Amino acid sequence: MTLVKVNSPISRSFDSMFKDFFQEFPSTISKAVREEVFQFPPVNITENNDSYVADLAVPGFEKTDFKINVDGTLLTISGEKRDEKKEENEKSIRREYSYKSFQRTFTLNEQIDVTNISASYENGILKVSMPKVEIAKPQTREISIK
Repeated sequence: MTLVKVNSPISRSFDSMFKDFFQEFPSTISKAVREEVFQFPPVNITENNDSYVADLAVPGFEKTDFKINVDGTLLTISGEKRDEKKEENEKSIRREYSYKSFQRTFTLNEQIDVTNISASYENGILKVSMPKVEIAKPQTREISIK
């Protein structure tokens, strides 16, 4: 068997194009499926010293469109928005209803204080703050000898 190596710049660029496409393909498709087909809003979860914060990008919703529930160790965030514009004066030729809904569920660990979870919504970002449980610090003291 003879191995022939071709150093053509066209074949190299063509090969790299396919490599780039197939390396990015799974993440691109999963993001598109998640956001367009299942309509899951993207979420960023960050951790700092005293809490976890989940930021969901959900533009076009109002505060009243969201429900946040904790059931044991499951945090469920859902939203539902219906836009039904009714104009009584005009004859409808075509009406398009706008309906958006989503539901995301996250498993909470034992470090999260579920009784103090809070949420805020501003500029299309739903921010869910999950404070950590304060761990009892060992107390040190000096004991006098009698």
